Amino acid sequence: MSEKMRKIAITLSLVLVVAIALVALVIAYAGGIRGVGFLGVWFFLTFGIIVVLAQLIPAGILLSSLIGTAFSSFRRGEMPIRAT
Repeated sequence: MSEKMRKIAITLSLVLVVAIALVALVIAYAGGIRGVGFLGVWFFLTFGIIVVLAQLIPAGILLSSLIGTAFSSFRRGEMPIRAT
């Protein structure tokens, strides 16, 4: 990966984390949480969402490849499974 692409990827990932953190702050503030609890909820929501996204992306890739292999065939003589 070139240096320019690496900088763009780092910038986009930081923008995503900041956007998630700001949404978590707004939700916590609107819910009436103030003080130290405000920061605790902020960290919990921010990093909880990032962990969930980190698990969903590979799971989606695996699911799509499983569906792709179930309904298509790589060999010429085989018939793919038909969904009925």
